[in-house]
Amino acid sequence: MRQGLAGAAEHDWEGLAKRLVDAQAPGVAGLVSRLARVRREDDWPGRLLEEYALVNLLAVAYRRRAGLPGPLARTVLSRAGFPVTREEVLAGPPVRDHWHVLGRRDEEQDKLTARRVWLRGRHTGGAALILSFAPQGQPLDASLVTGTVVDADLTYYPGAAPLRALVAARHGHDTPAPPPGLSPGEALDEVARVLADDPWTESWPLVLSGVVPERASLGGLPLHPRARDPWRLIAVSGGHPLTVAAEWTPQGLRPLTTWDDNGTAVIL
Repeated sequence: MRQGLAGAAEHDWEGLAKRLVDAQAPGVAGLVSRLARVRREDDWPGRLLEEYALVNLLAVAYRRRAGLPGPLARTVLSRAGFPVTREEVLAGPPVRDHWHVLGRRDEEQDKLTARRVWLRGRHTGGAALILSFAPQGQPLDASLVTGTVVDADLTYYPGAAPLRALVAARHGHDTPAPPPGLSPGEALDEVARVLADDPWTESWPLVLSGVVPERASLGGLPLHPRARDPWRLIAVSGGHPLTVAAEWTPQGLRPLTTWDDNGTAVIL
């Protein structure tokens, strides 16, 4: 910051990220490693300043964690990289619901492939993220199929805005159906509440109802710059309102799934 944003160099962050890994802070190391990707984007000055601010906020929160509310303190530790075992998560209180499988996204991370599967509860309205990993070239968990509804117990990783979860038990499947949705205004209110609890939230699953897709927006909310061309979504819509599941990110929405007039899921 003292040298100016224009002086930011990728090799500075690479060395810092390695030192953070050695210091047993892999969460912060991941935040720092991401700075190199941000630097290569067209709108990098503003984005880089935002990322710096979040790293600084995490450092300040970590130093003051003893005075934070319990759930927020757990969030800070998690963001820093303190591990939570699977056994600890499964020992937490289960949340049973009929979970709509909204969509999934695979990402390459070092030598692993990470699969993100987004869920929303039909009755609780809760959001959940199921993460799984596999070495590149190896099959990933495919038991949660987009468009299906699963009657299951989930247990959440601790935090101020719980999202990541594990499937503790399954009780069966329901007939596939479109999930209940929110208006764009209600969706923004939900995201605002999540960010107030956990300002480091990078993504959140939303279901928007009664929205008409456009080339660069959905229900008036901007699409992510790297989101796929939405012509498939526009074709299903035909100019009429739809129910659309999307992943919210600070850079915009990533459409996941929509449902046609027959209630059939169309993966985007």
